[in-house]
Amino acid sequence: MAVFFQAAEIAAAAVNIERQGQVFYSNAANAATNPDAKDFFLYFAKEEARHEDIFQQLKDRLGKIELPAWSTNEEYGMYLQALIDSHSIFSPDLQKRLAEAGNENEAIRLAMGFEKDTILFFMEMRELVPDSEKKFVQQCIDEERSHLRQLSSMLK
Repeated sequence: MAVFFQAAEIAAAAVNIERQGQVFYSNAANAATNPDAKDFFLYFAKEEARHEDIFQQLKDRLGKIELPAWSTNEEYGMYLQALIDSHSIFSPDLQKRLAEAGNENEAIRLAMGFEKDTILFFMEMRELVPDSEKKFVQQCIDEERSHLRQLSSMLK
C-alpha cells in the first residue's frame, strides 16, 4: 500500500510531536523531586509549546503544497511513516516508563531519546518544505540540538 503525504501533513505531524512533547515534559516536571529538574522540565514544556506554534503556522502557510516529486515514491512515503510511527513520543508505554522512572536521570534519558527522534524527523521535514520555509524548520532543529546538549549536561 502506497503512503503519500502533502507538505501540510508533515507539518501536522510536527505539531503533534511538539504537543506530545509538552505533555511528556509537564509530566516529568510533576514527577520531579529535585527543584532544578522540575524547572528544567517546565522550561522544555514551554519550548515545545513555542515549537508547536511555529509548526502550526507553517502548516497553515503550506496548505495544499505538494511535496517534491522525488518524495512521493512509495519507499520514501513508507520511510516517513516509519519515522512517525517509531518516534518515541508515540510509544504507548512512554508515559508509563516516565511514571516508573526511579529518578530524574532516567526521565532525562527518556527525554534525550525523544529529542533525538525529533531531530531526525525535522531533518527529513526540512528537505520536503519549500525553500522559503526551510529556515523555520532549521531553527527548530538547532533548538532541539540545544535541548539535547542541555539534557546531556544535566546527567553530569
